[in-house]
Amino acid sequence: MMNRRQVLLGSALLPAARTGLAVPTAARMIVISSANGLRACSRTMELLKSGQDTLDAVVAGVNINEEDPEDSSVGFGGLPNEDGVVELDASVMHGPTRRCGSVASLRNIKTPSKVARLVMDQTDHVMLAGEGALRFAKAFGLPEDNLLTEKSRLAWLVWKKSLRDSGGHNNWGPGLDAPPERPPASLKRDFPNVDEETLAWAWEVAIHPPTGTINCLALNPKGELSGVTTTSGLAWKIPGRVGDSPVLGAGLWVDQDVGGAGSTGRGEENLRVAGAHTIVENMRRGMSAKEACLDALKRVARNFDNDAARLAQFDLNFYALRKDGDYAGAALWSGRLRQGKIVPITFAVNDGGESRLENCVYLLEKK
Repeated sequence: MMNRRQVLLGSALLPAARTGLAVPTAARMIVISSANGLRACSRTMELLKSGQDTLDAVVAGVNINEEDPEDSSVGFGGLPNEDGVVELDASVMHGPTRRCGSVASLRNIKTPSKVARLVMDQTDHVMLAGEGALRFAKAFGLPEDNLLTEKSRLAWLVWKKSLRDSGGHNNWGPGLDAPPERPPASLKRDFPNVDEETLAWAWEVAIHPPTGTINCLALNPKGELSGVTTTSGLAWKIPGRVGDSPVLGAGLWVDQDVGGAGSTGRGEENLRVAGAHTIVENMRRGMSAKEACLDALKRVARNFDNDAARLAQFDLNFYALRKDGDYAGAALWSGRLRQGKIVPITFAVNDGGESRLENCVYLLEKK
């Protein structure tokens, strides 16, 4: 016959048994992020060590990217929609209280993650969008700013110049009577005060619109989890387009009993598999973080009949952190082509020391 202590100990182990997760033998602090989150991971870890709440920590971490004009994938300086207007999306989830909030198509506010947190804390809603989200942010004192930097404006203008009709004409070019010169050679003439490296970058993002985002997930020694995903979305998108980042269950999902997951890359394909939720449910059934992410990527590939030629048109990355400290980053492809070489896809990790990049596991080999 069991005594009271044995009964209590047994009941404490039930949640781990139901989720298929091992009970951690020691408290751990882990922060993981997309590859652009080295500074975010360091800041988050610093706050966790000081005893800050996990959601406070991850939001403060990604604020670094949101406020950085050189990060063209997030917040201030993000690449705009086809009208030249920056529209931001973000979501947050707080494991201990199981609460969440998000914003979509938010303009003029540098830190959409803060607005998503306000939606969670200060309303009975989960998501606000567009003009209503902006009015809400202003009501809580967040300042309005022009989010389009001169660098992101340049990229938008270069994109406009890259467009061609069926006859090869573009009204944003120098005119039919101009010498027959085509970008990118003509860009130096059009933007004489811009350096070659910046022009090359602008042409690259014009021709290959990036899908930049930052996802950050944190675990503290008490086993508490939180996550955030924030983005400026697909460059040159149709105004009002919303990707996966603010959609809970796609761009972010956290279950305090199991773990959390997030995504960067082509949001449309993640939305079709509810990637973050799928990954967390896989981990609930006992999969490792790596296995859970790869399974979600297999579902994406199945939507394209596993046709590598079609799948080669986009990138998609997942990030997962289990409550027992197991973590992974996973990519659809083994790498990206950079200057004629295939560079591995990485993600950021901080487990108490310096933030570092680790290679993602991957589904398909880039050749």
